[in-house]
Amino acid sequence: MRDIFEKCYEPQMQDLLREAGIYPYFRALESRQDVEVIMEGKRRIMLGSNNYLGLTVQPEIIEVGMKTIEKYGTGCSGSRFLNGTLQMHYELENELKTFLRKEDCITFPTGFMSNLGIIASVVGRHDYVIVDREDHASIYDACRLSYGKMVRYKHADMEDLERVLQTVPDESGALIVTDGVFSMGGDIAKLPEIVALAKKYGARVMVDDAHGLGILGEGGRGTANYFGLEDDVDIYMGTFSKSLASLGGYMAADAKVVDYVRHSARPYMFAASIPPAQTAVALASLRYLEAHPELPEKLQNNAARFRKNLIDRDVAIIEAPTPIVPIYTYSAENTLLKQKNMYEEGVYVNSVLPPACAPGECLLRTSLMASHTDELIDEASDIIAKVMHHDDSEILAQLKFER
Repeated sequence: MRDIFEKCYEPQMQDLLREAGIYPYFRALESRQDVEVIMEGKRRIMLGSNNYLGLTVQPEIIEVGMKTIEKYGTGCSGSRFLNGTLQMHYELENELKTFLRKEDCITFPTGFMSNLGIIASVVGRHDYVIVDREDHASIYDACRLSYGKMVRYKHADMEDLERVLQTVPDESGALIVTDGVFSMGGDIAKLPEIVALAKKYGARVMVDDAHGLGILGEGGRGTANYFGLEDDVDIYMGTFSKSLASLGGYMAADAKVVDYVRHSARPYMFAASIPPAQTAVALASLRYLEAHPELPEKLQNNAARFRKNLIDRDVAIIEAPTPIVPIYTYSAENTLLKQKNMYEEGVYVNSVLPPACAPGECLLRTSLMASHTDELIDEASDIIAKVMHHDDSEILAQLKFER
């Protein structure tokens, strides 16, 4: 019998990256997740966080979390199905469904588990789940857990989506699943066209709005609201770990659909519920967003300033009306070297490498917060331009590694 651990001891990509000195992962924070952080002993401008509204350091929200721990303790020690339901869970779900203008809502321990639970429950043995090629990894894993057939269409290609829909047998159901805002490219789903095709062929539509809530639409209500399609998207999914400064995920849909998932989703039934403090923080963040509908606009203004700065400095970017601003770096070696150099100069950004992107289309993913100041945005822009325009050809020639 072959040793199942054999593959663990074979040379891995991470070993090559560490040896080359360009390993980009697991940088340790030594401060709050804010616009400026202390990371590995040095001040860095944070352009690699999904803390879009900057609420992780909002004093009112922090106080809510602290008081909740004092009152309820640190955890629920059980699933929502059994002993793990708090009255606060119902409050959060009720306020979120009202905010999103849906009949009902349930929450999951994480956003990742939300997709696993929703898709694996709704997509049955003879059904089809149709996904954009650039959908989040959790959607792909959810499709594997379902008993249905997964079919992908080319990113944002509506002709290809229609081709796929035409292959679904009449006796099968179909669920189209798309990110609202794509987390790597920052572009927005072509939701009007997706909805129109779904209606034409009798499919249902689910939007993963992890990067849309708090960013797009009226008061940050998300991608469907942004397009005026709240009644046409069947399932909203999202997370509390980004704009709402907490941890957990949710599903909002018609009451019957939600109740079906509530009684069939294994990540909901067999996982411990969101802890009290995280539930309270998500609820407080939602209320703060409702009380401050100007925050998404401030976020968009910051992103627009940053995009203009980079364009003015001849830095090639993907342009999209979201706070995600990807910078073209193309090769993996160049991406990792530029990321390292920016980090050393005091700006933290994220590397986007295959399989998160196609080979030769690597990026540096930057993301803005509503709490970034003009001064920080301008400082970061100058550093990024300096690094991007530096000639690294000699070093890159030594970094070539097989993949």
